[in-house]
Amino acid sequence: MTLADLAAQLVNGLANASTLFLLASGLSLIFGVTRVVNFAHGSLYMLGTYGGVWLTERWTGPLGFWGAIAVAALGIAVVGVLIETLVLKRIYHAPELFQLLATFAVVLVLKDLALMAWGAEDIFGPRAPGLDGAVEIFGSPIPTYDLFLIALGPIVLVALQLLLSRTRWGVLVRAATEDREMVGALGVNQAWLFTGVFALGSLLAGLAGALQMPREPASLGLDLVAITDAFVVVVVGGLGSLRGAFYAALIIGIVKGLCVALGTVEVLGTSFNVSKLTLVIEFLLMAATLAVRPFGLLGRPVATNEPARGVALVVTPGRTFHVGAAVVVALLACAPFVADDYLLVLGTDVLVFALFAVSLHFLMGFGGMVSFGHAAFFGAGAYVAALLMKQAGWTMLAAIVATPFAVALLGLAVGWFCVRLAGVYLAMLTLAFAQIAWSVVFQWDDVTGGSNGLVGVWPAAWAAGKREYYWLVLAFAAPAVLAVWHVAHSPFGYALRAGRDAAARAEAIGIPVRRVRWFAFPVAAAAAGLAGALFVFSKGSLSPEVMAISRSVDGLVMVLLGGVQTLTGPVAGVALFTWLQDETLRHTEYWRLVLGGSVLALVLAFPKGVVGSLRRSA
Repeated sequence: MTLADLAAQLVNGLANASTLFLLASGLSLIFGVTRVVNFAHGSLYMLGTYGGVWLTERWTGPLGFWGAIAVAALGIAVVGVLIETLVLKRIYHAPELFQLLATFAVVLVLKDLALMAWGAEDIFGPRAPGLDGAVEIFGSPIPTYDLFLIALGPIVLVALQLLLSRTRWGVLVRAATEDREMVGALGVNQAWLFTGVFALGSLLAGLAGALQMPREPASLGLDLVAITDAFVVVVVGGLGSLRGAFYAALIIGIVKGLCVALGTVEVLGTSFNVSKLTLVIEFLLMAATLAVRPFGLLGRPVATNEPARGVALVVTPGRTFHVGAAVVVALLACAPFVADDYLLVLGTDVLVFALFAVSLHFLMGFGGMVSFGHAAFFGAGAYVAALLMKQAGWTMLAAIVATPFAVALLGLAVGWFCVRLAGVYLAMLTLAFAQIAWSVVFQWDDVTGGSNGLVGVWPAAWAAGKREYYWLVLAFAAPAVLAVWHVAHSPFGYALRAGRDAAARAEAIGIPVRRVRWFAFPVAAAAAGLAGALFVFSKGSLSPEVMAISRSVDGLVMVLLGGVQTLTGPVAGVALFTWLQDETLRHTEYWRLVLGGSVLALVLAFPKGVVGSLRRSA
């Protein structure tokens, strides 16, 4: 590594940090005031990039380029206001998790709208007029535009701090961040305040996206990458802290630049490519930061004894429930006699993901612990089962039976770190562990096959038929689901719920809340691992995408769509989501638009989940 290489990579990292701060500052403002975990924030960034490129194709010259950036940012602010007014304003009083589900539906809709407008190919933007040259620093040519971005970050930080400290609107925003109920009690129009904050946050996201035009192409995958990076910065810096977000963006940008500059290094005679850490370094930094400061660099401690809104589960399964469950299982066992191969494959997927969703629901509904990385356990189960059969020579049944125990150990290790945190911090730490696991699988070519994955993982000959494998999945999934439900209504499950609803009171009567929460992780992990093992044999192959963020989000959607408050909600959510996804995929290219619109309509019609709302109405 030469000094010139180091300078080039550090400047590139600082330029990325500046853009990342713009994006994360908007997300931090929105969450601080509205308490909405806005998954659509990355989509606004993506639209800002597309909008900037589209406008610069029509406007020429320096004024056209900078005017396109300004107009694109203002246009995204209008889009943000429409999202807040038409969607979120209708469900502010719904449980916060359903607001997250609504923003995920918006992500699907906006992605397909972008596909309809600009197509699936990447679109490259022009260079910045007047800033398209380079200057030499330590013998390395440094793009002038990168230096401009580095200077822009601190300017935006100072401008935002002046806005929040020197204006009446800014004072109200800071007050709402501290105690929005008190602000409402003082007569402040919260509706206008929320809309204004959403507009400002959206404008910053659109500005960040438009400014990236000369550095990266506009593509449909920008939304998920952007929201993940923004979440990491906000959590590392501390929720609601602009300075914290700025420092976190700087740290992440510099460390990424160093990883690229170091390249391949020798450690004890072994070559190690440090640049590969760029796939996961921000998540390693987040995990390390939360281990030392559980509320981020400049954040404030989160109360852990507040009741989990909208997740109360009070109905204990009785004799009627068990009889009903037996009838449903019997009907499912008879389904292969009347269903064709297509329906059997669809039914197998529903059974597998029902077990996956129930395992996530065990953590969320009974434990009050939201996980953004539950697919790590699902994917770990798939890889463990596949490797046991392909490399260790185990039979399919032996691999399936052993997998839950192996994944439970992973859950025990992950849970030990996660239960130290609460709220969004806990959710983001689960995401960090999931991304670390994904990175290991993605890059361990000799064992996992790397990005190519594993192929030829077919079931045994006696279970190779679609009907036979459906029965096999039912034989494993149905008892596992019932077992999770029984654990949830055992003394352990009631202790878990006590810690969820009133941690301080539970501790006062002798319940070790942290230990109970810790032991909930291996239970959920074992069930999710079993679902992954059943999944891989049904498909015959797998890739790292099996534990990607999108898989975890699918699990969240399935649970929330059915309803967190009910026992059978996750199963109903899986059936509904799988059917909607399959139907839209078969009939239209823009399946995300139809699926997102359907999920959005269901959220607005049933703000407590389909099963939960119907049950409450009854």
